[in-house]
Amino acid sequence: MKISIQVNASPYQYQASDSAWQFASAALEGGHEVFRVFFYHDGVYNALRDARPPGDERNIVERWSRLNIEKGVDLVVCVSSAQRRGLLDASVAKKVGGYPQALAGGFRIAGLGLWMEAVIESDRHIIFGA
Repeated sequence: MKISIQVNASPYQYQASDSAWQFASAALEGGHEVFRVFFYHDGVYNALRDARPPGDERNIVERWSRLNIEKGVDLVVCVSSAQRRGLLDASVAKKVGGYPQALAGGFRIAGLGLWMEAVIESDRHIIFGA
């Protein structure tokens, strides 16, 4: 089964990000394909490169990055949601004088067209967070 996932919540405010990551990991282990994970609204904070949780806490940003590196899962951050929160693509940051390396490894910024493609191409689209 081809699955797409949408994450709408920040990584440390609610359980949604952890649940989404655990779901994606379990789906992959079960032989399913995770077509894309789309981070929307406050979910874009899951891609923040400089997130530094205390050593005794889980690092959800690193978990997502590893999912991309180890399993090839496409991690897409909504461009509009990201810009509203100061998480800029390197080319945009250069134009406006922002921080050009805000994204963690494995993430990319794109528009809602990729979210729509994920919904259309997948057998199931699952949303985590309000």
